[in-house]
Amino acid sequence: MKRKVHVILKKEELLAKKLEGKTVVIFDILLATSTIAAALQQGAMEVIPVKNEEEARNKAKTYKPDEIALVGEYRGKTIEGFFDPSPSTIKQHVQDKTVILSTTNGTVAIHNAEKAKHVYAASLLNGEAVASAVCQPSQDETVLLVCSGSSDRFCLEDLYGAGYFISCLLQLKTFYLTDAAKAALLLYKAYEHSSLEILKHSAVGEMLTQYGFLDEIGFVSRKNVYSVVPKVVKKKLVNGEEMICLK
Repeated sequence: MKRKVHVILKKEELLAKKLEGKTVVIFDILLATSTIAAALQQGAMEVIPVKNEEEARNKAKTYKPDEIALVGEYRGKTIEGFFDPSPSTIKQHVQDKTVILSTTNGTVAIHNAEKAKHVYAASLLNGEAVASAVCQPSQDETVLLVCSGSSDRFCLEDLYGAGYFISCLLQLKTFYLTDAAKAALLLYKAYEHSSLEILKHSAVGEMLTQYGFLDEIGFVSRKNVYSVVPKVVKKKLVNGEEMICLK
């Protein structure tokens, strides 16, 4: 029997009671899941996703100051006293550190998915690596792709990311796609070679461009440049690829 792939258009539509036994993959292309992939790729020990600034500061108190990097934004603006959650610049702050990450949408989506059997974070940067992990023989659950969205609104770039991820899955195995999954795949196929344009012209992309982050959009529009597999283990995101290699 084929595994099913379904897409949810925004995190607010996630229902905890329907997550049991499922594999969930979170997408916040601009920028949380791209930031998580970059942090782990660039040497962070782990990433702790939190729901807001207050939770981040409280969590930080349980560590020594030199053990952590506080990273976060709220509604597109860097939180005072935190490092900017920019994937292209995060390397200088996270080497051998525990990253405590607070974002408006992506980290909230990860929290909303905590009842699932497996939870991953994916972006264009590491889509193929995460798809390979999801296709491991030990996993046979329904795959639920969650577009984080922005403050209860659907985001074009997340659906594009989900479509790219589905294309990666289909190169490895055969899946049953729901209509929502088919829509994501059709969007991706129509603009397969225009990822920068899709991201740049989305609502969040236009906002980031106005804030002077066009280069950041270009950075995260690249496909399959990272090998990390961010997976939630005990409420922390770690590189699941290392866990697979150890088996």
